[in-house]
Amino acid sequence: MRDVTETIIGFARTVRAAGGPADPERVQTMVRALDHLDVLDPADVYWAGRFTLCAEPDDIARYDRCFAAYFAGRTARAGRRVPPPVVQRHMVVPTPRTSGGEERPTDTELTTASDVEVLRHRDVARLGAAERAEVSRLIALLTASAEPRRSRRFSPAPSGRLDPARTVREVLRRGGEISGLRHRAHRTRPRRVVLLVDVSGSMAPYADALLRFAHAAARAGGRGVEVFSVGTRLTRVTRELRHRDPDTAMTAVSAAIPDWSGGTRLGEELKEFLDRFGQRGLARGAVVVIASDGWERGDAALLGVQMARLHRLAHRVVWANPHKARPGYEPLTAGMAAALPHIDDFTSGHSLGALEDLARLISGGGGAHHARRAR
Repeated sequence: MRDVTETIIGFARTVRAAGGPADPERVQTMVRALDHLDVLDPADVYWAGRFTLCAEPDDIARYDRCFAAYFAGRTARAGRRVPPPVVQRHMVVPTPRTSGGEERPTDTELTTASDVEVLRHRDVARLGAAERAEVSRLIALLTASAEPRRSRRFSPAPSGRLDPARTVREVLRRGGEISGLRHRAHRTRPRRVVLLVDVSGSMAPYADALLRFAHAAARAGGRGVEVFSVGTRLTRVTRELRHRDPDTAMTAVSAAIPDWSGGTRLGEELKEFLDRFGQRGLARGAVVVIASDGWERGDAALLGVQMARLHRLAHRVVWANPHKARPGYEPLTAGMAAALPHIDDFTSGHSLGALEDLARLISGGGGAHHARRAR
């Protein structure tokens, strides 16, 4: 039963990452429901989760996508691990009819674990339409939560720094009797995350996937995440990415960005970002992610100066260049060479697996080029 519980907890995290209301209380309710059901029956597992992890009709479609992606045609089996299937399978998932009071089973095609593993390492620029749609769906399930930072505020704690005020109040409540000392510790808050996504012509094959990743980060980080597009001009698209549905968000972003597939003036756009937003606080102490191939058509020296300025403000600067994954790649373009000395983490971002690595970097995980600076 422990294996089943761990499986359900993992599934609930997937639902929560996709925006579903899978809080701990609902997860416990689902586990208790499965105590009275057959965990080897896909229909039992499906309905146990649907009745407990969905709060409103809008959650059902999201729940169905997560169920298909997570279980990959197999349900949890207590006591042993199920090897990933090597061929695509189908599972009948019952869905209620809108009238008549009867239930009609509907075939739902599920992507298997082996299919996902193959797609995880495929360059998104080389995917077909169906594969790209599947990768877009899996990107929406990523959790790119920010790493925590210590706040100046304190909260009660079982140990740590002595809290004189709470200790004295406790003594006064007890009529002068000292029952024990009270302590406090610094609170933790997530760091701000800022993403600058290059939407120029040279980045066209990757811009959609990177913006979908930004949508997943914005959904996970809430108001602590800011997203900008860069090209020939700087565009703030944070509000457009607040939509819960990824496709709706991408439609809004497409309408908001006027310079899709244009040129690249990274130095000028980075200077504008720092002058208008970064110096005022968005970049200060934040994790700043720049997704670009570094193909600078403007002044590369200006880009180097602005990157040095950003590096002084930010907690960490991460650069995701999709071309980095190509065999024999070297950062020889003028823009990339100017920016590289001021980067803490240099990664790719060309595939689903690379975006998963990028999510770990945002959450504070180290990398090969990781050089965290304390601030």
